[in-house]
Amino acid sequence: MWDAKGKIAIITGSATGVGEEVAVQLAEMGANVVINYTKSLDEAKAAVARCEAAGAEVLLCQADVSNDDDCRRMVAETVKKWGGVDILVNNAGRSKFVAHADLDGLDAQDFQDIYAVNVIGPFQMTRAVTPHMKAQGGGSIVNVSSIAGIEGIGSCIAYAASKGALNTMTRSLARALGPEIRVNTVCPGFIKTRWLENGLGDEVFGKLMSSVQRSTVLKAASTPVEVAEPIVYFAVGGKHTTGAIYVVDAGTHLGPTASVVADQV
Repeated sequence: MWDAKGKIAIITGSATGVGEEVAVQLAEMGANVVINYTKSLDEAKAAVARCEAAGAEVLLCQADVSNDDDCRRMVAETVKKWGGVDILVNNAGRSKFVAHADLDGLDAQDFQDIYAVNVIGPFQMTRAVTPHMKAQGGGSIVNVSSIAGIEGIGSCIAYAASKGALNTMTRSLARALGPEIRVNTVCPGFIKTRWLENGLGDEVFGKLMSSVQRSTVLKAASTPVEVAEPIVYFAVGGKHTTGAIYVVDAGTHLGPTASVVADQV
């Protein structure tokens, strides 16, 4: 099993969902963690309690990753508390639910707001941790992207484009920061989360989940726990892996199963 004992991990957007589960899994493996949130204080405190129950020391930090000063402050507070940082998981994300055919549903500000969190935020966080990881001889950065960035699907075109940019940036950073720092990306597909359900609405969310469970090769809709597992692997395992774009989508990228296709002809 991978060893995270004594490691220091910052997980952005870790009050709920995938980020929370990554923090909990790392805490259970012996890491000390930073729980980051922007607005969800009550949920963040609950995530802190789960990590502390697993035996971890926890730093709760309110910060907006689109703000470079906030990124630098979060890293500085982490280093002040524990002396360094070993793991960065860039999980914080933003989107807007707009049908791809509705080109008038997005404007320049939407793109800027989404890119600020999904692309610029991970870059700023990476830049802030790099000197500390380099000084201590190594570290691991994991970006949480989406199958949307590969297939051009998802909540809106701006979101898909931002995740495509994040995938490309992962490879650029992997080249730039090696050999000391590994940089990898995990691309989830449909995830059963409150954020997605709220964004789509109960009826659409239910129909989409049913479709995923019926049409994907594994006939499953992923949970935050299941998506967190490969993120944790890249964070503390995979010592000879960098620049990877790893898909976790129950086979969505393979297209519908043969039985579903047969039903449609």
